[in-house]
Amino acid sequence: MEDLIIRRKQENNVLTVFAEGRIDNQNSPQFSEEVKPYLNDVNKLVFDLEKLIYISSAGLRVLLDVFKCMTENAVTDLVIRKPTEIVFEALEVTGIADLYNIEN
Repeated sequence: MEDLIIRRKQENNVLTVFAEGRIDNQNSPQFSEEVKPYLNDVNKLVFDLEKLIYISSAGLRVLLDVFKCMTENAVTDLVIRKPTEIVFEALEVTGIADLYNIEN
């Protein structure tokens, strides 16, 4: 099993979160803790999921929580960049793909 590796890059008011490996029930709290504290000072949020090979329902819930948090603060520029095919399918099935802008 692969671990979750998270990197963040903030330039001006844009936060990009790079997730690599797997987001599952065990590490989804870590994923949330690595993202949520940084949301207050950004106008745009980008999740780069090019190297994410799996996301569980717990990881999808984090994406929904982040969406709710950002839209409550009137931030609507939310992007998921380069999701792998299996991750994109999970985003589509759950409707999350309709909430975020998907960039391939």
